[in-house]
Amino acid sequence: MERLVFLFSLTALAVLYCMNTTPEFQEPVVILQIGIAVLVAVWFFYFIILRRNPPKDILFYVFAEFSFTCVVDIVSALEQDGFISGFMDFYQKTGEPYLATAYAIMMCYWDGIVHFIMYLVMVQCLWNSKSYRTLGLFWAGSLLANMSVFVTGIIVGKFGSDIRPAFWLNMPFLMLPIWAATKLFNKPKSGPTLGGYKAHYDQSFSLIWRPADLLLVLLLLGAMAFTLFRGLVALDSPLEACSTYLRHYEPYLKDPVGYPKVMMLLFMFYLLPMLGAFVYGLIVPGCTWMPDWTVFVAGGVAQCQWAHTGASFHPRTVAPFRVPDEAFLAVLAANLLYAMIPLLIAWRCTSNINFFLTISKLPGMEGMPWVPDADTLVEKKRN
Repeated sequence: MERLVFLFSLTALAVLYCMNTTPEFQEPVVILQIGIAVLVAVWFFYFIILRRNPPKDILFYVFAEFSFTCVVDIVSALEQDGFISGFMDFYQKTGEPYLATAYAIMMCYWDGIVHFIMYLVMVQCLWNSKSYRTLGLFWAGSLLANMSVFVTGIIVGKFGSDIRPAFWLNMPFLMLPIWAATKLFNKPKSGPTLGGYKAHYDQSFSLIWRPADLLLVLLLLGAMAFTLFRGLVALDSPLEACSTYLRHYEPYLKDPVGYPKVMMLLFMFYLLPMLGAFVYGLIVPGCTWMPDWTVFVAGGVAQCQWAHTGASFHPRTVAPFRVPDEAFLAVLAANLLYAMIPLLIAWRCTSNINFFLTISKLPGMEGMPWVPDADTLVEKKRN
C-alpha cells in the first residue's frame, strides 16, 4: 500500500505542471478552488479503490492525503533554490508568495522529505496492523509546530497585508494534526503500563544515583535558560546580553518575515513549561505521561529548529539578518544541541520506561519485601 501512496503522490507533478502552463489556472481565487478540488479528488481516489477493503484506521486517509502535498512542498523548495523550474512559478507569484522566504523553503524541505518518509512508514505499519503510535506522535508534534509557526508568522509578519485566497489551504494542515494527536494519545500503548519488581528497583534510585538522568536534567535546565533568553531577545529586551546576542549571533530573530519571532514566543510560552515538566518527570518516578509527551515535543522542536537554523544561514535571508560568519560555528552548535536535547529525552523515556510506570503489586505479594532502595544497596556494597 505504501508503494501505491508513493506513486500516486507523484501525480502532483502533473497537476503543478498543468497549472504552471495554463494562465487561466493562475488567478488567486482559481488556485484556491483547484487546491480544494485536488484535495477532495485525492481523498475520493483512495476511498474508491479501498471501498471493498477499507483501512481499519481513518488516519490512513490523512497520511495518504498529506503524502500528495509533500511532493508539492519538495517541488516548491527545489524550485526556489534553483534546482528545478517550470512547476511552481505561478504559485509563488499569485498563490502564496511567502513560500519564497528562507524559513518556508526549509520548512518545505522538511515536509517533502522527513514528513513524506513518515507518512509512507505509517501507512505501511497501519496496513500491516503494526503499531505506529510513537512515530505518529512525533509526526503530530512536528506538523503542529510547523503550521503554528508558519500560519501565525504569515499573519503577523510582512506578508500579513497581502494574504491571498490560497492561504486558506493551510488550515487543514493546522487543524488535522490536533485531531490526529488526540487520537494517537488515546490509542492503547503497545508496551507495559504497570511495573513490578524491575520498575520498583529502577524507581528506588534517587537522581544522584542516575548519572544519565542527572545529565539530562542539567541539559534541560540549560535549554530552559536558552529558551527564556531567546524569547526575551525576540521581545526586544533592553538587557545588554540580549542586544549583544541579537547583533553578533542571531540577527535573524528580528527578520521582518515574522517566523523567527513567532517561534521564539511559542517556545517561551509553551515549550518552556513543558521542559520544566520533563525535569519533574525525570526526578519524580511514575510519571506515566513522559514517554508520549517527550516524543510529541521532540518532533515539534526538531522541525522548528531545522527550519529556523537553516533559514538563519540561507542566502534568501537578507544579509543584515543572516548569522555573521564569525559566529557560524557557535550558533550552529547551540541550535543543534538545543534540537538534540528533546530527542535525547524522548529516546531515554521510550527506550527504558520502567522509571515511568505505575508500580503494581500482584496478588499474593502483600507480605513479600520489596527491593531495597538505592541508599541501602550502596551501603551494603560498601560493607
